[in-house]
Amino acid sequence: MLVIISCIVAATGGLIFGYDIGISGGVTTMDSFLGKFFPEVHRKSKATVDTNQYCKFDDHILQLFTSSLYLAALVASFFASTTTKAFGRKVSMVVGGLIFLLGAVLNGAAKNVEMLIVGRLFLGVGIGYANQSVPVYLSEMAPPKLQGALNICFQLACTVGILVAGLINYATAKVKAGYGWRISLALAAVPAVVMTVGALFLPDTPNSLIERDQTEKAREMLAKIRGVEDVSAEFQDLVDASEASKRVRNPWKNIMERRYRPQLVIVLLIPIFQQLTGINVIMFYAPVLFKTLGFGDNASPMSAVITGLVNVFATFVSLCTVDKFGRRVLFLEGGIQMLICQCAVGILIGCTFGVEGIGSISKGMGNLALVLICVYVAAFAWSWGPLGWLVPSEIFPLEIRSAGQSINVSVNMLLNFFIGQVFLSMLCAMKFGLFFFFGGFVVIMILFVYFFLPETKNVPIEEINRVWKAHWFWGKYIPNDAVGV
Repeated sequence: MLVIISCIVAATGGLIFGYDIGISGGVTTMDSFLGKFFPEVHRKSKATVDTNQYCKFDDHILQLFTSSLYLAALVASFFASTTTKAFGRKVSMVVGGLIFLLGAVLNGAAKNVEMLIVGRLFLGVGIGYANQSVPVYLSEMAPPKLQGALNICFQLACTVGILVAGLINYATAKVKAGYGWRISLALAAVPAVVMTVGALFLPDTPNSLIERDQTEKAREMLAKIRGVEDVSAEFQDLVDASEASKRVRNPWKNIMERRYRPQLVIVLLIPIFQQLTGINVIMFYAPVLFKTLGFGDNASPMSAVITGLVNVFATFVSLCTVDKFGRRVLFLEGGIQMLICQCAVGILIGCTFGVEGIGSISKGMGNLALVLICVYVAAFAWSWGPLGWLVPSEIFPLEIRSAGQSINVSVNMLLNFFIGQVFLSMLCAMKFGLFFFFGGFVVIMILFVYFFLPETKNVPIEEINRVWKAHWFWGKYIPNDAVGV
């Protein structure tokens, strides 16, 4: 019970990430927000159907409002790695929560675009710390048979954050006085406080305690979270892994060695693939996209709420099945389902707006687009969404785990920044072809998972090298004396 409660509390770190994803897209469709900070975009958003629908929201500063956060998170994740290793996982969570809280205050009180961007940068630093430390904490606290489900609590919290943000945007968009956007942005302080206060009461993981030479406390904590007195075998595995870790003077240099090549390739490609599914096209800009598709001012945030609900329930599916069917099955099924939906949406939008982007969408076609997008979101939410964070947190031996997770977060945030900065411009330039562009990457990632990703279901983290050694392609990179082999 202690493990489950600790993991649920730690997973609330996903709330801040999810809330921001959900809130930023909704705020950027509010007339009061656009009129104050982006008047030219506001003028174009009110244009008639004779205007190119693909280019209504194409503005680099507006995109910077969304994407600047991810650039800050990228840089912060490297500092978070040092903090996590030296002071423990929970300290990184507290630091991340406090900095995110400061960013929420700045955004809610923003007087100009510059203040908005600075606030977003603070939010990004907070997310960088949380996303670096929380998945590692969850993987280390969870017993092998529950490792997948408890780690997915992070993604579940993220989806809850997106849904709550959608509901708040739906309510604040109706504020007549024009300050609804301030409420939406300032309420980011709530999940920040939840994570920060929760982290203060969390126990340290046995791995972290051993890493900081607190071996007796580590043994006691391991016995406590496993619920048994005799934990000698698992404790010795942790000590062996820690001793191997301490022999590594520079994990950033060591992670480039041949013996870690499989993990390095996976931790680079998984977050790249996760973002190139095109999910942030939907979740960042769902209200913008639905508004572009002709759903209207009130229907746009409501449609975002619907996709948010689908996101939450589908993540529950992943939580219940990941340790039963394994990671590979969910990756492959989800990828195929996303590919079908992306192609269908691309065809639907292409037939409606054509290359010129002029026209209007009928109610029936709009509802069909919403259904397809919901089926797409469901596929992502039980596959690449949670597994994109779970798998990288499972595959590293202790000596390079913090460095590996920092790479995972930084690559994820770099792609988030890039897509957030160029998506609206890409939509303007590529039109409906953008959905086929992302669909092409989904084909590549399906093939990669099928041939190159081993199954990590029910494998203790300390024995992960055994999985790599048995793989048809990666086995040649793992030496026979590797820990766990």
